[in-house]
Amino acid sequence: MPDALGYRLKFGVVTPATNTVVQPELDAMRPRGVTNQVSRVVIPDTPVDTEQEFANMMQTVRASLEAAVDSAMACAPAAVIMAMSAETFWEGTLDVAAVQAHLEARAGTRVILGAQACQAAIERYGGVRRIALITPYMPSGDAQVRRAFTDSGFEVVNLLGLKSNSPLLMAHEPPEKLRRAVREVDDPSVELIMQVGTNLAFAKVAGEAEQWLGKPVLAVNTCTYWHALRTCGIDDRIEGFGSLLAEH
Repeated sequence: MPDALGYRLKFGVVTPATNTVVQPELDAMRPRGVTNQVSRVVIPDTPVDTEQEFANMMQTVRASLEAAVDSAMACAPAAVIMAMSAETFWEGTLDVAAVQAHLEARAGTRVILGAQACQAAIERYGGVRRIALITPYMPSGDAQVRRAFTDSGFEVVNLLGLKSNSPLLMAHEPPEKLRRAVREVDDPSVELIMQVGTNLAFAKVAGEAEQWLGKPVLAVNTCTYWHALRTCGIDDRIEGFGSLLAEH
């Protein structure tokens, strides 16, 4: 349902309470007449130094997810963006399509998932199969992300997990470290570089990196917002975040 400020479109955005990157990045990408209404999944900023601690974090996220979706729907958005990529890549009792169906039944409206958005974004570049990945995760999280892209038909040539020490501290990774990560995963055989983990401030870095690599470099927040806009019929080209939003 549009309103005075969101007269073209109103999104509900669901993201973890510890995430300080999604809201400013998505607002920076926002076209005129579109608004982003953020609802938070309540989780503590617990350490994720081990694989078990990462699994515990995911369990906590899932336990709070439906309440956050309910909160987002209170403002009657046209669609809900799930701005939390670990949940959409993590293997569990439901695959990505089933997670989407479950959440759409709960919300009563369209739900945009990061995993599907990333695949749709890669497909826009035509014939890409060999990719490199950057994550903030521990090895268990990296394994799930690798599996998700491999199952979608991509060859993961290189993967770098930054092993951020907690959900909150993912947002503290500096741009210089993210630029080094791009260079570390790149090689001549890599056709496209993808970053996942919505609390890494990578959207601007991705746009910069395309200029010095001469190949697509995509951030999950950019992919997810692009997919949400295009799915909902908003075709505006947005500069400053790389070729995906500017040219597709």
